[in-house]
Amino acid sequence: MTTAFDPIVLGGRRLSSRIVMAPMTRSRAFGPGAEPTDLMATYYAQRAGAGLIVTEGVQPSPVGQGYPDTPGLHAPEQVTAWRRVTDAVHREGGVIFAQLMHTGRIGHPSLLPGELEPVGPSPVAARGQVFTHEGPKEFVTPKELSDSEIRQTIEDFAAAARNAVAAGFDGVEVHGANGYLLHQFLAPHANRRTDAWGGDTERGIRFAFEVTAAVAGAIGGHRVGLRISPGNPYNDMTEENPGEVYEALLAKLADLDLAYLHLLEGPDRDLTARLRKAWPGTFVLNPFTHPEVTGPEALGLVEDGTADMVSYGALFLANPDLPARLAAGGPFNTPDPATFYGGDQRGYTDYPRLDS
Repeated sequence: MTTAFDPIVLGGRRLSSRIVMAPMTRSRAFGPGAEPTDLMATYYAQRAGAGLIVTEGVQPSPVGQGYPDTPGLHAPEQVTAWRRVTDAVHREGGVIFAQLMHTGRIGHPSLLPGELEPVGPSPVAARGQVFTHEGPKEFVTPKELSDSEIRQTIEDFAAAARNAVAAGFDGVEVHGANGYLLHQFLAPHANRRTDAWGGDTERGIRFAFEVTAAVAGAIGGHRVGLRISPGNPYNDMTEENPGEVYEALLAKLADLDLAYLHLLEGPDRDLTARLRKAWPGTFVLNPFTHPEVTGPEALGLVEDGTADMVSYGALFLANPDLPARLAAGGPFNTPDPATFYGGDQRGYTDYPRLDS
């Protein structure tokens, strides 16, 4: 029987286990350059015991930033700064992918340089607020991307992927979930276009496919994962028939020979099973455990074949040596939500290890 502690070959690289550190925004890339810091290098190196680390969302272009103090991969200085992070993880024997995240309509002009404003497939504002340096602000109506701007955005993702490899990352994960730009194109609620980029299922999945294909073409499909969250209402998303849309997307992606598909699961385990069956490659599952954090019981999802790998979010945030703790049956540090976003080392690099 295969367990979560068994090694797995992912994109030609042997991973020590099937336990993944899920991407989590931490908002600690301080300064105008959106560059990762030495503290971030410590944070990720502490968690190098994961079979695979997927970083927090990293914007592929300045307009892709939706939250304060999130890092980028679109400038030479950022590439240099990320190299300190990847070197630190590799020294500890870890494997690390950068998550490329364009937030689209989720954000605010005050978070963007110059005259930039949030963009989206259609000029449809999300309901809700985003945190800024000046406090919470209502989401604005995004600027509708033109055809040429869409094509430039696709190239921005490919360029960021090349930058990731130059920075020492082992690969990248394209963020197509959680109500951000790729997800916005997938959902008719946010994508009301009637051109080549929306209006029916085939055109609605085109942007997500072309971004992923461009990234795979830039660095090789074996270095690329895709994260999706069908039916996830986060960030004011509505998807009436996610099964049809995502099965069509996976069928189109199948020939790219990607490293993995990463599913952020909702409450519909039947949909998970359908997508697992539809996906020909490695299937990573971030299981639905709301309102609780994902715990040791999720290891059984590898044993029963529901997934090839299982990803942990908040529990990995609070337990830098999480695989060792899972193997030992605990105990587990409790995550502190007050320190999730922004701040210093408190609630970031000061969670104790079992051997400390």
